[in-house]
Amino acid sequence: MTTVSCPSGHPSVSTDYCDVCGLPIGAAATPAAASVPAPAVAAPPPAPATQTCPNCSEPATADALFCESCGYDFTTGTMPRPASPLDLSATPPPVPPAPVETADWVVERWVDPDWYAVQQSDDPCPSPGLPVVIPLTEKSVLIGRPSRSRNIHPEIDCGDDTGVSRRQAQLTTDGTRWWVEDLQSSNGTYVAPASGPLPEDPIVPGQRRELNADDRVYVGAWTRLVVRKATPEEKAGQA
Repeated sequence: MTTVSCPSGHPSVSTDYCDVCGLPIGAAATPAAASVPAPAVAAPPPAPATQTCPNCSEPATADALFCESCGYDFTTGTMPRPASPLDLSATPPPVPPAPVETADWVVERWVDPDWYAVQQSDDPCPSPGLPVVIPLTEKSVLIGRPSRSRNIHPEIDCGDDTGVSRRQAQLTTDGTRWWVEDLQSSNGTYVAPASGPLPEDPIVPGQRRELNADDRVYVGAWTRLVVRKATPEEKAGQA
């Protein structure tokens, strides 16, 4: 009896299908599916080794030569160098405050009842008392009454005396002497020595008049001004 082999190698009497596995005799054998191995999962890289700075306790990598925080030398164990005065990264020294400029001269502003008596002003005269002392820090100062709208801010403010013009007069100095100049005021600017009578004639507008040590300047309805050297106590009070 004739036998044939199926594609899987079984002997079969039947010539059309295998008597053992049933495969067609003329079919090619189906190879078993190759098993595909699962992809290998890569292991995470090991964490880098670290070291701790003995000076500032900050962490650093194991191969670091210096601490990035404080500069400690891991190789030699050298401590970081302290900042020197020339180190630009060091905190700069505090800047001393600018010296306060003290005035060598002052102006006394008085309420003078005698001057008020001859001015025939309709305004009531304030009560006389101690003068207002104004330091003179500039070489040229304005006598007058302030006006915000006209941007007039006199250094010698006579705002309570309405007989004083906004721009009454100018005081100027060369450091040792003083001059007064009337700025074409409404009621004039007067100068007289302390030992003499009240002045009757105003100084010529636009012409400087040098002041002597005991001269008094009269303006407005009751204002008397005296320019003098500042006392040591007044200079100390300005500091």
